[in-house]
Amino acid sequence: MKHLIGKRMTKQINFMGEKVTIKKLTVAEIMQVQELNKNLKEGDEMSTLHLIVRSAVEGAEELTDDELTGFPLDELSQLSSEIVKFSGINADLGN
Repeated sequence: MKHLIGKRMTKQINFMGEKVTIKKLTVAEIMQVQELNKNLKEGDEMSTLHLIVRSAVEGAEELTDDELTGFPLDELSQLSSEIVKFSGINADLGN
């Protein structure tokens, strides 16, 4: 089983009319999101969305906050929901 450490499961989904590849979040990435959620101040919810997208979407790792805010919020939220569902975790990561 040790040889499977670090292996990422992926799937393609539609995002804004194009196919993108998402990866399942690792336990470490989920813990990072949970920690971020614990320390969120009101109005900082976009930080969680950005972290999830950067962690799980192939090619999004280098996107800046400004670039991510250029996407429609509904599309990013749907993308994040697909990632969370694919990763097998509760949509309410902070609780």
